Amino acid sequence: MGQEGRDMYELAKRIFPICRSITGDGVRETFRILREQCPEIKLFEIPSGTQVFDWTIPKEWNIRSGYLEDEAGSRIVDFAWNNLHILGYSTPVDTWMELPELSEHLYTLKDQPDLIPYTTSYYKERFGFCMSQNQKDALKPGKYHAVIDSELKDGSLTYGELLIPGESKEEIFLSTYICHPSMANNECSGPVLMISLAKELLAMKKRHYSYRLIFVPETIGAITYLSRNLPYMKEHVIAGFNLTCVGDDRTYSLVESRYADTLADKVMKNILSYHAPDYQNYSYLQRGSDERQYQAPGVDLPLVCFCRSKYHVYPEYHTSADNMDLISAEGLQGSFDVMKKVIMALEHNRKYKITCLCEPQLGKRGLVPTMSNKETYQQTLALKDIVAYADGTNDLIDLSNLIHVPTDHIIPILEKLIETGLLTEAES
Repeated sequence: MGQEGRDMYELAKRIFPICRSITGDGVRETFRILREQCPEIKLFEIPSGTQVFDWTIPKEWNIRSGYLEDEAGSRIVDFAWNNLHILGYSTPVDTWMELPELSEHLYTLKDQPDLIPYTTSYYKERFGFCMSQNQKDALKPGKYHAVIDSELKDGSLTYGELLIPGESKEEIFLSTYICHPSMANNECSGPVLMISLAKELLAMKKRHYSYRLIFVPETIGAITYLSRNLPYMKEHVIAGFNLTCVGDDRTYSLVESRYADTLADKVMKNILSYHAPDYQNYSYLQRGSDERQYQAPGVDLPLVCFCRSKYHVYPEYHTSADNMDLISAEGLQGSFDVMKKVIMALEHNRKYKITCLCEPQLGKRGLVPTMSNKETYQQTLALKDIVAYADGTNDLIDLSNLIHVPTDHIIPILEKLIETGLLTEAES
């Protein structure tokens, strides 16, 4: 395992305790920590009330504390114990209620009775408490003191952007979200992977493509970003990837674009077919994250969603069980390795053409052994197959699919063939 996995896990541990939402100081505190690692990230604040397509940016929400206690003063739930205990975007409250009235403000998961659910009410003002079904069942008749010290005010929505220029103005687009409270896979894994990828991209000596990396609140943040950048992105983005739930080590998952026909589909399927042949492939009908916005009719960005265990599928999703024990340095490293292979494949994804007729004499150029037997034939088969299919119609990913060799194995062979003058990039 590389150092990236360990670094990502440690960064996830730092941001895990923060109570984030689609707006507020929790988001800003998360960015403060992320920008320690990548100060190049630029922050934007979009005021409450701003119209973004069919949506309006809501009031900013911040919370200081919250608890529920019985008449004896015993705490039932406390925001300080777990920030999932308070309904996201709860209005402030300080009142006593009988159990029947209180029950209307309690949220549980009947089919997972030991877990606290993640529940929100962004666009209708209400207050509430989240607890396990077992906790709710144990409540006795009587009065309960409900306290939530929160604030809804005209403020702003915060998002982050990192633009990394390359030789071309054509862009690779990467998106993740910052908007959930303490959930490790569903929240923390995406931003920490993005930070590691940003470092990798910034360290590259040469980049063919430009890269657009954004950190947005899910749904409303993606819509906000598109409302400000869509015309340029439609002209320049050639492939995009929504990164979410990338920290566990159970499986790998791909959510296709709407018609599964983009460059992003093509490269991700290729990379995963070698890196994790048993990966889970989901159609766009099983969408659920910001690919809903990026692939919406009229937006039509060429984008897929990449996960380890997919949202809505793994049982800990949107519950208190999505904690730091669910993700691992190894799981994060696996996601980093996949995305690095995707980036390198795209960077080298040209159509290539052989420069001579018939098979070239490879031995005189030091590309194959001058002694020939069955072993040396097998060892050089990939090189010979590349030459055989480099007819100017196949790009790197096509070659990989045709000759059944991973792109990261083909790239150094292509570089040797180009260096010896046997291969050239075909005119597009």
